[in-house]
Amino acid sequence: MINTTGCGTALVTPFQPNTELDLEAYRKLVRWQIDSGINFLVPVGTTGESVTLTEEEYRDVIRTCVETVAGEVPVVAGAGTNNTAHAVHLAGIAQEQGADALLAVTPYYNKPTQEGLLRHFQKIAESINIPVILYNVPGRTVINITAETALLLAQIDNIIGIKEASGDLGQVMQILAHRPPGFLVLSGDDSLALAITVLGGEGVISVASNLIPAEMTRIIDLARRGELEEARKFHYHYLSLMDLNFIETSPIPVKYALSRMGKLEEVYRLPLCPLSEANKERMDQELQKLKLVSPRG
Repeated sequence: MINTTGCGTALVTPFQPNTELDLEAYRKLVRWQIDSGINFLVPVGTTGESVTLTEEEYRDVIRTCVETVAGEVPVVAGAGTNNTAHAVHLAGIAQEQGADALLAVTPYYNKPTQEGLLRHFQKIAESINIPVILYNVPGRTVINITAETALLLAQIDNIIGIKEASGDLGQVMQILAHRPPGFLVLSGDDSLALAITVLGGEGVISVASNLIPAEMTRIIDLARRGELEEARKFHYHYLSLMDLNFIETSPIPVKYALSRMGKLEEVYRLPLCPLSEANKERMDQELQKLKLVSPRG
């Protein structure tokens, strides 16, 4: 069983100014994450702008991540779409390219029923040999994986956990209270990661850890060890940065911040576009306050 507890980074995908993949920047970003002590990595998810990648690029990004990681930490590849057959196809590619596990997002736009969700995720799980982590993010997909549905899916052998980004702590607690042994609950919201970990969850799949991998990992580690006063101190120190990463649609703010830190070019693929000037100023102020960048000259 792979260990996807602690803090995993939902990696951005760097692009060159012509919007082609920047795999050199990606390798450096992955290496920095590992050297900073991150517990696992999540390429080609929502934060990685996966829906704008071609199938060839999807293969390239996963392969590059796996090769750069070289077994040092687990790689959990995103592979969800709103077409079950295509989701199964992507899951096969992720397994073929060496991913250790899969992060399968709730189908978006076509609004399946809970029965449809059960069948969708079951098809994906049956199609591959690597473990599957469900990804519940109704703010993007409209449909919520209810606690009841999550617990039914938890009975499937290779569905090993859920990334919970519903923002509903009551729902999260229902899953935590009734889950089978070994079923992981990971926060999908940085600002709720400490709370969910204290309630019994296993950690977070984080956007903020693109910027502060060591610090986000430390928050979760402290919480899991029961050192709550220290965990709270770090949580509140970085809370504004966590929130600013969603001041506009993610990953727009975090890619801007990474560009200010010299990690990549601030390039997106439409329909995503650059951060507004007003919000750049707000992000700059926070990055300077946290000493992640120097003031502009």
